[in-house]
Amino acid sequence: MKTFPMFLQMAGRRVVILGGGEQAAQKARLILKTEASVDVYAPTLDPELAGLVAQGRLHHHIGPVTPSCFANAALTFIATGCPGLDSALHALAKEAGATVNVVDQPHLCDAITPSIVDRDPVVVAIGTEGTAPVLARQIKTRLEETLEPRLGDLAALAGRLRASAAARLAPRARRDLWRWVFNDQPRQLFTSGAERDAAKQIKTAIATGEFGATKGGSVSLVGAGPGAKDLITLRGVQRLQEADVIFYDRLLDPEILDLARRDAERIYVGKAPGCHSWPQDKITQTLVFAAQRGQRVVRLKCGDPGVFARSTEEIDAFKANGIAFEIVPGVTAACAAAATLGESLTERGAVDSLVLTTGHLEQGYAVPDAIKDLKPGTCVALYMAVGAAPQIMAQLDRSHPDAGLDVQVVARAQRKQQVVFNCTLCALEDRLMAHEITGEAMLFIRWPRNKRLDARAACRSCAVA
Repeated sequence: MKTFPMFLQMAGRRVVILGGGEQAAQKARLILKTEASVDVYAPTLDPELAGLVAQGRLHHHIGPVTPSCFANAALTFIATGCPGLDSALHALAKEAGATVNVVDQPHLCDAITPSIVDRDPVVVAIGTEGTAPVLARQIKTRLEETLEPRLGDLAALAGRLRASAAARLAPRARRDLWRWVFNDQPRQLFTSGAERDAAKQIKTAIATGEFGATKGGSVSLVGAGPGAKDLITLRGVQRLQEADVIFYDRLLDPEILDLARRDAERIYVGKAPGCHSWPQDKITQTLVFAAQRGQRVVRLKCGDPGVFARSTEEIDAFKANGIAFEIVPGVTAACAAAATLGESLTERGAVDSLVLTTGHLEQGYAVPDAIKDLKPGTCVALYMAVGAAPQIMAQLDRSHPDAGLDVQVVARAQRKQQVVFNCTLCALEDRLMAHEITGEAMLFIRWPRNKRLDARAACRSCAVA
């Protein structure tokens, strides 16, 4: 980031506006939403600004602009409508040590005015560092449509009741209370206009400690997808923002953890091939203990929790210990890799069977049965199979020598370092070595019903590859 977003306390602080026309009026409208004191310096004022002065909302100064005009100013807006004059006033303001915004001259700005969605006290600021104000306005429009008009009133009510909730409820219960308020019936009532009913429900919940919150701890098995931050689901993001503790794998994009609640505990339990820092039994036991302590736990897994993610051991332990759990699906590696290729995993009339399998079985690298029994009309997506590539190549060469099969390889799918290539089975091992691929790759073997090549053609293809 070239700019750092921050909300400034404006109550009782001084803001200076240089200019008396429409540009200055725009800045005045914006800053008058706050509780700041506003001084306008200009020889003359347009009717809007003059009206605000008459109402006592602005202070008008006619004399020359000097460095003393900027004394104790939290912000200074320069908006005369003349670029040359604005530049000269900018130099004067900086000499006085002011923090300055110059209209339509971002290179002179210490502070850039964002697009604002105002649901006071809920305020959303959207900035593009001055590069794309039209885009900022588009985002603002979408947020205006998403956030209900009375949301700020509900937030203000919650603010008035925070002290009461803090006096009666423990920290975990308070988090559950406010999660219920903003996710459940109180917010729905407020949106529909039943503010009194919503307020009554919230006050009763604070007094009794009874509301729609989950009792005890729970575990969410969340699929992070193939690694790219923007491929985790909205529900997955919500669970990260609710979590007390997050146990995470070797995430392909560490920025995914930026989506979590800032004070959530983060525990790395990643397992690299041949280097298991946390055995599965230890991970499972730790998840159980955390939930039994009443924590809201997220087990963040790459891909989808239900596909080669060893979730069954964890689920069995949750059931045995009576722990509430849920599975939040994620984009599995096969789908992410196929998307990288720009291809469908199936094709009507040609590929109507899709097999997800692995080349890393319990006893080590081996040829899966799906390869041994491969038939036309099948696409086999192989997880963790790079180590088994020589065996898979030899098996297919023995069982289907005339099929002319080839392989599609996608390593580190959906990441900046992704590698994609096609080759024949004969060339697979050499191509993997050439690209230094030792793991984290999907292998696709497709045998469309309409594909028929002889072995000599396949060998010629290998020589070219």
